[in-house]
Amino acid sequence: MTVDFEFRKQVMDYHIGSDLIKYCYQCSRCADNCPVTKVTTDFYTTTGYNPRSNILNALLGYKAAIFDADPLTIWGCTVCDTCDEVCPQNIELTEIFTFLKNQSIARGDGPDFVYSQAEQIFLAAKAIPSQPAIERRRDQLGLPPVAAPDVEEFQTLLKNMGTNRKLK
Repeated sequence: MTVDFEFRKQVMDYHIGSDLIKYCYQCSRCADNCPVTKVTTDFYTTTGYNPRSNILNALLGYKAAIFDADPLTIWGCTVCDTCDEVCPQNIELTEIFTFLKNQSIARGDGPDFVYSQAEQIFLAAKAIPSQPAIERRRDQLGLPPVAAPDVEEFQTLLKNMGTNRKLK
């Protein structure tokens, strides 16, 4: 396995210096408490999502082990922050997983659902479209209707940030 030192440095810089190397001693609490690991890992095999493997591979600079593996390796993290909460060394693993997801998108390797969701947000300026049931409930509770977003302004903002170039 080849070590990508530039990738390793990017991970370290993203996690504010060398705290990750200094303090992560691979206790496996992150994997033991991860709800995704519990539902994706087969007891008899090593397949499934494992935050500990991701951290170890990132620490060692094994870029290929992360990006050339099953997409679940990166995209399995739901950012529930359970691993952050149970880490005895207070490492923010979800920050590193966010970095890995961003790198995946930059490479054009994100899963299709991410691109389709981002495209829908770009087109409607909303992550969740308005639904009649929600509008009725808001009316029953005496809440004002949700204001329609300015789609053109939102798209201009995203275009200025270059986000539209990342859509497929």
